[in-house]
Parts: sequence; C-alpha cells; structure tokens
Amino acid sequence: MVRKTIVVGNGLGMALDPVAFSLSTAMEEVWSSDVTLTDEQKNLIGLCLPASNTTGQPTNEDDLDTLQRVLAACDFLSEFDDASGVHWLSPQGQSFPTAIRRFIHQVACQFHMTGRSLPPEFAIPLCHFVRTTKSHVATLNYDPLLYDCFLTERILTGYSGDLVDGLTNSGYRTQNMYRRDANRLGWYLHLHGSPLFYDGANGQVRKLRRPQLAGEVIDTTHLVLTHVRHKMPIIGASSILSDYWRFFGRALQESEEIVLLGYSGFDAHLNLAIARHSPELDIKVVEWVGSQPGGDRGDYWRDKFKKDVELVGLDNILDFTDW
Repeated sequence: MVRKTIVVGNGLGMALDPVAFSLSTAMEEVWSSDVTLTDEQKNLIGLCLPASNTTGQPTNEDDLDTLQRVLAACDFLSEFDDASGVHWLSPQGQSFPTAIRRFIHQVACQFHMTGRSLPPEFAIPLCHFVRTTKSHVATLNYDPLLYDCFLTERILTGYSGDLVDGLTNSGYRTQNMYRRDANRLGWYLHLHGSPLFYDGANGQVRKLRRPQLAGEVIDTTHLVLTHVRHKMPIIGASSILSDYWRFFGRALQESEEIVLLGYSGFDAHLNLAIARHSPELDIKVVEWVGSQPGGDRGDYWRDKFKKDVELVGLDNILDFTDW
C-alpha cells in the first residue's frame, strides 16, 4: 500500500451532526454565555460588525473578517505604545484584542464539547490504513474527532505510535517533528491550530488537557478561526503553525496521493500548497453529493488544483472506507 497524505475538513463533523459542528451554532453558544465576555466587550465587538449584520453579534466568517481587520489595526497601533504609558488606543481599544481572541478561542472550544465520536465503521478502517502505510494526516478542524480515535487505537502515542505532532509533556519543539526512521512514522498536523494550544511561561507552545478547557479562557494566537483572507498572516505569526505548514509540504513530497475528505475547497492557501505538488500527486476528493449543487464538480476541483481529480460523491462521507 502506498503512503498518502489525508486532509480532513469540517465536513467530517457536519456529516456526524450538522448542528453541533456548525460555526454559527458555536458562535451563538459563546455569545449567549455570561462567562467569556463582559457586556462592555460584547458592545465593543458589536460596534465593529459590518452594517449588513443586524443582530449585534458575530454569526459567520464574514463577520470574523471585519473583526480580524480591527484586531490587526489594534495590534499594529499597540506596537507604538511607549514605556511612559502613552497609548495610541483608548482603554476600550486596548481591551479589544483580548476580547476578540477570547471569543474566538471559546468558539473553537465548543467543538470539543459535543460529546460526539466517529463511528467505528469509519474510524477503524482509517486507523488500519494509517498504521499500515504510515500515511500523514492533516486536519483543518478544531474538534477532537480524529484525535480521539487515534488515541483509542494507539495511533498517537508519541514515538511508539504511528503519527507524531511534535507535542510532548514539556511542550512543542521543532526537533520533535524530525523522525529517525521516516518509514516508521507519519505526521499529524493541526494546520489551523487548536484551542488546546497556548504559550507557556517560557514562550514555548504547550497543550492544555481537554478537561481544562471548561475553566480556561485564552487569548490564543495559535488558532486560525477567521475569514480565509486572514489565515496566512495568523499562520505566519505562530511558530507551531508555521512548522506544521512546512512539514505539510514535506508530507506531500513523501506521498503518492492526497485524499481530501470533507473539504470545501475554500482555503486558497491550502489549494496553492497542493497545486505546487499536483504534478507528482494523484488527488482524490471525497465529498457530500449535495456540495454546491448546480455546477460541474470536476471543473470546480480542476480549477483549484490545475489537474483532474478522482471525485467520490457520497450521501454521507462517513461511509467512505476505500483509503
């Protein structure tokens, strides 16, 4: 069996429970909470939303686009604060970055609290394939669906497993990603980060244990939950995410095929990374048959990757087992 790179998008969770894994559901849950944000912080966020939003609260990626631009402006102006205590921003402006980052973090945390797991009919064949081929796995999601099944099947158990993600009890180090035997281990790459990631006291990226999420509110910078046009700057500003994307390129170089499961095709930075390697790669796309009806899906994906793909359309992508 040949080594592949498997990329999993949010269609995985949507196939399992389209309500629990919906971004709008998660945003509503966090906004309604009295824990994450104060009324003043909610008011600040509401004032930054586009005129098309009449709800007074963020509800989709377009709203996050506007908030991310305001966040970037606040971060930029904060660079000019001096030691005398003179600030370009008002006290409200100074508090905005923390408010929006905490909101985004808690939205991502919602996907860790669904209580859902992958059905064994899907999970076991996937784990068997990864164990047999040492294929690489990259996820764009914030939920623990893949992580849980890989832990249960002992796919992720440090260097004694089949995949490594560079995270140990002492934190993340780039050198943890280097393998003594490339044929024995694949990489597990959180391409868009995780709500579990945070900066430790020494600046090293560490990982919360999942039970800690309920009591932690973090203004993390290692989480790419925003409009697509802002994703690459966030990735570039994070040491761990920058590493993951670098190793993603290496994973593609080691693979004969890439399998895209439950991916919408909307992330231009991912499409570009794949297109760079497409002459040497076979590409298989596994998607819900109802994805963007009315167009030729072959043409859609051909435009993304500049080559023909093998297209597998299913009523439920969790029925896919032909890795």
